[in-house]
Amino acid sequence: MRRFRIKAAAVLAGGALMLTGCAVGTGGADDAEAKYDPDAELTGELSVMGFGGVDEVATTRMDLAKKALGDGVEAKVAEGELDLQQFLSAAATGDPPDLIYANRDQLGSLAARGAILPLDRCIEGEGIDTSMFVESALAQVTLDDHVYGIPEFNVVQVTMANSALLDAAGLELSDVDGSDWQKVSAANEALTRSDGGKLSVIGYDSKLPEFFPLWAKANGVDLLSEDGREAHLDDPGAIEALEWAVSIYDAQGGFGAVKAYRDSADFFGEGNQFATDVLGAMPMEQWYINVLNDVSPDATVVFDTVKDLQGEPIAYASGQAWAIPAGAANPEAACRWARVMTSVDSWEAAANARLELRTQDDKPFTGLLTGNAEADAAIREMVTPGGEPWDTAVAATYEANDHTFSLPASPADAEFENAMQDAVNDVLSGEAEPADALAQAQKVAQKALDDAWAEMEER
Repeated sequence: MRRFRIKAAAVLAGGALMLTGCAVGTGGADDAEAKYDPDAELTGELSVMGFGGVDEVATTRMDLAKKALGDGVEAKVAEGELDLQQFLSAAATGDPPDLIYANRDQLGSLAARGAILPLDRCIEGEGIDTSMFVESALAQVTLDDHVYGIPEFNVVQVTMANSALLDAAGLELSDVDGSDWQKVSAANEALTRSDGGKLSVIGYDSKLPEFFPLWAKANGVDLLSEDGREAHLDDPGAIEALEWAVSIYDAQGGFGAVKAYRDSADFFGEGNQFATDVLGAMPMEQWYINVLNDVSPDATVVFDTVKDLQGEPIAYASGQAWAIPAGAANPEAACRWARVMTSVDSWEAAANARLELRTQDDKPFTGLLTGNAEADAAIREMVTPGGEPWDTAVAATYEANDHTFSLPASPADAEFENAMQDAVNDVLSGEAEPADALAQAQKVAQKALDDAWAEMEER
């Protein structure tokens, strides 16, 4: 089902993007000059799509953004995640929202097809200091030397492990931090348990297909070149990474068995995998630390960064960004909103709101990763101690955030992602061997990149 959803979403997005590219104009730097006037008086309506704004971190910043817009602008925020097809349909009919909140890895394709504007004049007019943003986050929204999004939030991975299970197997946290794949494989076999032929304890979860780029990078491979033009999916190091990550599942009865057992857990509740001692270790996004602290604070869980094969911390970063659609009726108000929502002052105010609530609940404030490095540094000073293992978890999170990478923006983001995910899923399902699957993915992805860059350069 997951494979179908990923593939279907990419196909729908790709098809809609191609139609939208013809409908909404070039979306180039000259278009931004025409669309954005830094001296314009802010009036009218600001329509925002894709931002839920349901917690104190969001609402605190929204209040500041609305104040910055002034009484002359009415902000209308449609709650819920961005429906890409809905947005592209609106753009194709000439009635897009003024601002969208999108995943950063969607912006390259949107930019190449003219669905969103470059923000050169917006950044200059609002005095946005792009040097403050986390480098990998900014790279994800930069295409052909133009910035198309203002980054917000950063999601990274840390190693999470059950210390009781490690101790019982005579293992250390360093055996499952990723720095030595042979050690991880051995730990996986030592931790895995079966009951009557059915999996009862997952030894290690390499988190495929999502984290394939993490393992490739840990093995020294950039799956996409820095300029977003060359795919490296069939690099020998990438093949080796996929072979190893899949072998983790093979040693436990196959990916299907592990996934079925993983999906049966009460992931967000008291019956989660760590609380019930049915998972040895895995890399996981840092937001899950708060989940565990809230629902199972006494679970025997320990944390560290994920390591590459040189023993250095590594994290595959993702997150969201604000982008202004081509044809937006109020790009000036959109730019002001994006600037205020991601400013250091707004992030500090949001962190204070979160800190106050956590203090009221007698729980530690574990910080926020904002995509703004200056804000991150300020917020880290506000973190409150929670005792172990939570203090170590926070330290690992911030260390991971200092060692991030991302897949660079390209005009074929959706096609590249689809080719990569299909390859990994074909291997997980037993339909193909890693080398064959990645060789095919390389052909598909590189053609998509070549075609998209050529089309973009013709505009």
